[in-house]
Amino acid sequence: MQSQRVAVIGSGAVGSYYGARLAQAGHDVHFLLRRDYQSVATGGLHCTSPQGDFALTTPAIACTPQEIGPVDWVVCALKSTSINAVPDLVGPCIGPHTRILVLMNGLGLEERFGDWFGRERIFGGMAFTCVNRGEPGHVHHLAYGAVTVGHLLNDPAEVDRALALWAPARVDFSGVLSLRRARWEKLCWNIPFNGFCVAAGGVTTDIVVNDPDLRAGARATMEEVVAAGNADLESRDEPLRLDGPTVIETMFRLTDSMGPYRPSTMIDYVEGNPMEVAAIFTAPLARARELNLHTPRLATLTALLQQYDRNRTAQSG
Repeated sequence: MQSQRVAVIGSGAVGSYYGARLAQAGHDVHFLLRRDYQSVATGGLHCTSPQGDFALTTPAIACTPQEIGPVDWVVCALKSTSINAVPDLVGPCIGPHTRILVLMNGLGLEERFGDWFGRERIFGGMAFTCVNRGEPGHVHHLAYGAVTVGHLLNDPAEVDRALALWAPARVDFSGVLSLRRARWEKLCWNIPFNGFCVAAGGVTTDIVVNDPDLRAGARATMEEVVAAGNADLESRDEPLRLDGPTVIETMFRLTDSMGPYRPSTMIDYVEGNPMEVAAIFTAPLARARELNLHTPRLATLTALLQQYDRNRTAQSG
């Protein structure tokens, strides 16, 4: 594929890292920046990575999406707490043939994008990576980095288009036949590890996997997510299912090797920012309840995180 014009909307740790990889591969990448704008304008965008450190010395940056204008691809890596801002932030970058990769956490986000911009142009990306922000203009890629992509309408030809975009980038990028299944598989990690790291008081993943009771709770929660995901897939006549034992073994094996990693929801919790409760917890729980599934651990984690957010809102008010 020839060089594509790409807008990165949501240039936090995830958006900056993957956008920088696309730029490194030769694509014309434009970053929408807020707090890091001045630092990146004067010093560039720097990424540390076990695959080799690199920097974009003069990246294309903008303060507004109107400055970027229509592009071939939008990579939207906003926090799901900003979902209602998507039409204003993404809309100015949409042209007749623009495609949108929703590189965000949670369930049901691609459907929202489809309502706004048309379902045929929407992709979902599930990034399994350890990446955090450093000082302004710096991103630290710590481990992993694979991205799984699916198309909202499960069109294989469209998945191939996404694969072509990422082919020259130093990213392990693969396609799936069922976006919905891939979303549930990512939730198998996000729900227990984001949830328990917050519920335990703002701890890192190593605390959860090395404490027998927390580990058992995370495993039992993951089993509930697998059951809810498979029931959801069956209800939608999707042919694929989650292989529970394999998914659970893989998630724990990978997390065991992460060390003291800080998941995104835990970072938001300890830094006093809004947490992605609605997309990562509330939406999957609502779907499980619609299907009459009993998921007590998911319900408890969701209630705890919802209350934490309410407490924070009351304190700030």
